[in-house]
Amino acid sequence: MKKFQNIDEVLDFAMKAEQEAVDFYNQLANTMQNHEMKAIFLEFAMEEVRHKARLQKIKDERLFDLSGEKVQDLQISDYVVNVKPSPDMKYAEALVLAMKKEKAAFKLYTHLAERTKNPDIKAVFQNLAIEESKHKLRFELEYDEFVMREN
Repeated sequence: MKKFQNIDEVLDFAMKAEQEAVDFYNQLANTMQNHEMKAIFLEFAMEEVRHKARLQKIKDERLFDLSGEKVQDLQISDYVVNVKPSPDMKYAEALVLAMKKEKAAFKLYTHLAERTKNPDIKAVFQNLAIEESKHKLRFELEYDEFVMREN
């Protein structure tokens, strides 16, 4: 695991991860034949762009006083099977993919927060984990509303 020397390295790492998420969602959007699915993945990408911009603002303005808010976890992503992206992907499969991606990001930031002794860096990682859990919750709520209710 990478050792960070300072808060700027942490933020650069996090912004790189967010850019990878932007690229991932844009790539998925480009493979979709369904216009509605394409729009959904583009929306996901834009959310990650906003997340990256927020990290850049934290870095530029040295805003380390971050929220310790708790986010509900419906744990739906723990019980759905993994799916692979495909051009004919269904809405439910896209939501599963998004939930899994956000859960992985949450776990990464939580793990990094646990490994650091620097309180500023720990706060940044904890805040990033909260942001990722909010994204996952959004997808879980959507899945609960539009997929589970239909079954």
